[in-house]
Amino acid sequence: METKTKIPKQIFSQTKPPKKPKPQINQIKRKRTYKMQKQSNFIKTIIQKDLQSGKCSQIITRFPPEPNGFLHLGHARAIIINFELAHFFEGKTLLRYDDTNPSKEKQIYVNAILNDIKWLGYTPYKITFASDYFPQMYQMALFLIKQGKAYVDDQTAEQIAQSRGNLTQKGTNSPYRNRSIEENILLFEQMKKGKFVEGSKVLRAKIDMQSPNLNLRDPILYRILSAFTLKQKHWHIFPTYDYAHPLEDSFENITHSLCSLEFEDHRPLYDWIIKETKAKHTPRQIEFGRLNLTQTLMSKRHLNNLVEKNLVTGWDDPRMPTLSGIRKKGYTPEAIKNFVLETGLSKVNSQVKQEMLESFVRDDLKGKSLPRMAVINPLKLTITNFPENQIENLKAPWTNNFHTCKCCNTSQTQGKTPEQNQEQTKGKEQTQEREIYFSRHLYIEKDDFALQKPDKNYKRLTLGEEVRLFHAYFVKAYDVVKNNKGEITEILATYDPQTKSGSGFKDRKPNGTIHFVEAKTACKATFNFFAPLLCTNGNFNYKSWHIKKGFVESSLQKSCCCKNHLQFLRQGYFAADKITKDTNGKTQELNFNEVVSLKSNPQK
Repeated sequence: METKTKIPKQIFSQTKPPKKPKPQINQIKRKRTYKMQKQSNFIKTIIQKDLQSGKCSQIITRFPPEPNGFLHLGHARAIIINFELAHFFEGKTLLRYDDTNPSKEKQIYVNAILNDIKWLGYTPYKITFASDYFPQMYQMALFLIKQGKAYVDDQTAEQIAQSRGNLTQKGTNSPYRNRSIEENILLFEQMKKGKFVEGSKVLRAKIDMQSPNLNLRDPILYRILSAFTLKQKHWHIFPTYDYAHPLEDSFENITHSLCSLEFEDHRPLYDWIIKETKAKHTPRQIEFGRLNLTQTLMSKRHLNNLVEKNLVTGWDDPRMPTLSGIRKKGYTPEAIKNFVLETGLSKVNSQVKQEMLESFVRDDLKGKSLPRMAVINPLKLTITNFPENQIENLKAPWTNNFHTCKCCNTSQTQGKTPEQNQEQTKGKEQTQEREIYFSRHLYIEKDDFALQKPDKNYKRLTLGEEVRLFHAYFVKAYDVVKNNKGEITEILATYDPQTKSGSGFKDRKPNGTIHFVEAKTACKATFNFFAPLLCTNGNFNYKSWHIKKGFVESSLQKSCCCKNHLQFLRQGYFAADKITKDTNGKTQELNFNEVVSLKSNPQK
């Protein structure tokens, strides 16, 4: 084994609400691949009551990420909840980029976020930016000042933090709190024009410095930042998230603003801003508990720390819980959606074992993976009674399931080459076969051989025992070759020509069936195995990536042209990650990532 160390609840019931007119824009163009089942969902209940009472006529939700990093599984849950709830109630969902923090936001994240949403199977009916509404937000801030609800504060950030107090100590008023309305308007207009240096002034809401809720102790609404938005519009002041968020929801007629539980204490401020600015539309903020995975980090800040310290290869490292990472590992969007929907929603934070997510991935891959043979820990098997320099062609099932090639986006029948698929009649299913090869020189798994049978349940190759090779013949081992260290380097065996697979031979039963690859035609392959990034004690797992070198059957040299999902027989589910070809375009080596083991307990 070679180790690679990288150092520095289904949420909807089956009963639908009264049918509403379909939205004009078809926001979700995808095939639903799972059934709705009854699971706990308090948000669905709230929405149903709001529709029945006439508080709203059409559901509009939104997904509002800050484009300062790549999305992870926590974001995927928010995406799925928002889109699925809107879809269930025949509403719509928009994507809004919260670009209120220009120093950390980049266009690369904007593109990646939309790509991740589409990968999950959703299309927003509209895409907006927080900065689209900066002019309106500025006018509403002026309105708050004129109503005596906001003021310009000259205190430093440290002074403001200190005067705010804490959970046991009440806050104290700013010495600038009682500035006149006229002075506050003048100062705020000058802030907008860039007359002051960064950090010298802020605009604060005038609420209650004695409030038990720290978020209501005169929160900051605007700070001085001279920067360009992602749409290349220059501003000298930028609104805070707490001020911008409710107004954006109002401008966009969001009916239900869904967010995680840490924003529950922010809801009084959310409601205060909507009320005091006299916003035309009143959205409803609803919080739900986070869902965490064991031995997994679900924080952009912590994940960014791993990237910056070179503890991972990047944001798309297959060990990362980012959507780009799990996509590279081989997880499917259908598995992610089924996992989120089955785990449901609650008002409290919860944690589930990583094995639960893996079980959904495993269930999804069972029906869409190509069965193939791979030898990951090779041991040479020599069939001494088979002619030298002769290779026999054998046939093995390919599968007749239709699938879509992820590279060329064309419908194919599994088992045909791209050229054959071009001539295929659409919808016509035929049983397909692939060629595998048998010769004097083969490779089998080291773990599939023992000198002596350890117990009666051992169904593999031992000296004097017969096993069947998948799609080939019975073979019997009679001797081994060892090196000077006493390690077995080769098994000597014979085969029985009468036992060819498909011949109907039934005179005797073999001691199990094992897989193999033919030595000369097999393709070299690298196999990547991943463990959780965190140990059970919470420390970073420096042994979370293992690499093994082996071989795969020759059919993958031609057919593995894209990110196929493969079930390596008796091994696990894998995804093709990288294909190395020579100057003539011939496949030299394949790189595979283990997606998930065949069973929750991978012990054979």
